[in-house]
Amino acid sequence: MYSRERRGPSAPLDVGDTYDVKIEDVGREGDGIARVEGFVVFVPDTKKGDNVKVKITKVSRRVGFAEVVAE
Repeated sequence: MYSRERRGPSAPLDVGDTYDVKIEDVGREGDGIARVEGFVVFVPDTKKGDNVKVKITKVSRRVGFAEVVAE
């Protein structure tokens, strides 16, 4: 039997959390990419090297999404 539950560790963040992050790279869609405890977070309207405070807006199994709340 195969189990549908193939869950890895849960995301280290929750919607509404805020973090100070450094944008490490830029994704295919142009969003900045940061990491929180190794977990990838996409941040629109940022560029590589930016240091920003972000608020998590969505969390999926593998990635999170955030918006800038302060630069």
